Amino acid sequence: MGNICSRSSNKPEGFTGPGRVVGAPASSQSPAPRASMPTNQNWQSSPGRTLGESSPQPGGSDEARSNAAIAAQKRAEAASAANKGKLSSKLAEQRAKTQTQTLNEASQTERAVRNADEAETARQWN
Repeated sequence: MGNICSRSSNKPEGFTGPGRVVGAPASSQSPAPRASMPTNQNWQSSPGRTLGESSPQPGGSDEARSNAAIAAQKRAEAASAANKGKLSSKLAEQRAKTQTQTLNEASQTERAVRNADEAETARQWN
């Protein structure tokens, strides 16, 4: 197939011209034009900062993040205190008990069940 879409006015490819020997001086052609440097160079006035370094300003992002976390914690505590109902108060009581107290309570309940069963069997033997 040939280059049917190509025009003769297109620039030739980079390797079609004559080459030069390694180490030879550059050709007389000037390099591609470059944009001029901006006159206002504020980016050079600050030293910048290293990655992972905290912000040098007093209202830096680390301080803002910790303030937001504290505020969220306070909101969560206020919401949990306001929504206490019957079930949550019972749960708080259970959490406050020690293991010994819980075992004693279970033991007393079990004794009461056994005493009730013994009383029922005694009534049936009339």
